[in-house]
Formats: sequence, structure tokens, C-alpha cells
Amino acid sequence: MRILVVEDNAELAQWLGRTLRAQQYAVDCIDNGADADFALRSEKYNLVILDLALPKLDGKEVLRRLRARQDPTPVLVLTANNTIQSRVRELDDGADDYMAKPFEIEELEARIRMLLRRSSGQPSPLLSCGDLAYNTNTREFLVAQQALALTPRERAVLELLIRKAGTTVTKQALAQSLFSLDEEASIDAIEIYVHRLRKKLESSSAKILTLRGLGYLLRQAAHA
Repeated sequence: MRILVVEDNAELAQWLGRTLRAQQYAVDCIDNGADADFALRSEKYNLVILDLALPKLDGKEVLRRLRARQDPTPVLVLTANNTIQSRVRELDDGADDYMAKPFEIEELEARIRMLLRRSSGQPSPLLSCGDLAYNTNTREFLVAQQALALTPRERAVLELLIRKAGTTVTKQALAQSLFSLDEEASIDAIEIYVHRLRKKLESSSAKILTLRGLGYLLRQAAHA
């Protein structure tokens, strides 16, 4: 899952970036609204954490432009202005959630998980495909109740596939979800991760299918 953090407080942005990367999210940090607007027009994110008081272009305008493009990417607004009027206004303008500074990181992480569940249309924190289960709170995969050992990148690929289980996910979508702006989005790497995942899922009834020219599909094997 790829998150864009738009925050001009360098110390806070760096802390958020480190914390979220430790939770195995791909994170881009941008310190002004103009660059954030450009990134949101050219890149694909699963979630945006947006400060309102930004240089060059304020967060309200970034949000307005995002929604004007009919972009449904979830937006969690961060601001020091914690009045009822401000909360109502930002939610009415298209924000999905709202947190006032200062905040506890545990609550922020819980709100991120909630927004990702909501955006994927799966309100339960527990996802499954055959005997493959994923707990979005603990970020743990199980096969037949046994923990599945995965590298961070393998987990990221499988997470997107299980969130989209039963539908095709393109290689480009996987790459965009996996790699941040300072990394090269390698399609070849996606093929390697999928190959490794197939081996680790050999005993599972959940299978990753390749749809040539389209992408990958996670579904329960027909004979299972």
C-alpha cells in the first residue's frame, strides 16, 4: 500500500515517513501543495495524509482539485485547527477523515487501516481467499491457520491481490502500490515477487493466475 504524506513540517514528515515505512507501507513525503497536486495527478496512491497549512498551494485547494478530478483516493486531513466548523468544512469538501495535531501514532495507524478497508469495500479487518487469510490490523497472512513467512515486498504484493481478490490487478498497479517516488518501479521485480508467492502458496487453495496482457488474479482454485 502506497501513502502520500503532504506535510511542510520537516521533522513531523520525516517521523511519519519512518513510522509508516516500519509498518511496511511505501511512503512519499512532499512538503508543499503544488508538488503534491502534481504527484496526485501523475501517480497512484492508496491514501493521502494531508496537512492544510502548506506553502505554494494550501491543502484545501489540493483536496478541492483532487475531488474535482473525480479521484476517490482516501484523504486523511491533519491540522492544528481543531474547531467543529473546520472539521465539518473539510469533511464536506471531500476529506474522508480528520485528525488534529498533536496526535497519537497508534490512532493514526488505526485510522489508516480503517480508510484502506473502506476504500477497498471490505469493512472487516479479516480478508480471505480460500484457506488464505489476511488480518489487516496485524498485517499477518495465514494459510490453513499457519503463519505465512513473507518478505515485506512479497507481503505488499499479496496484500493488494487479496484486497482485490476475484478481480484482475495490473502489473502497473502493483508497481505503483509497491514503489515510492525515489525507487524505480520495476515490472520485472513484480514478476519475481509473484513467482516467489506462487511457490509459498503451493499448499494453499488460493492461487495467483496470470492473465496475459492484463495482470494477475487471486482466487480460490476451482477444485478446492
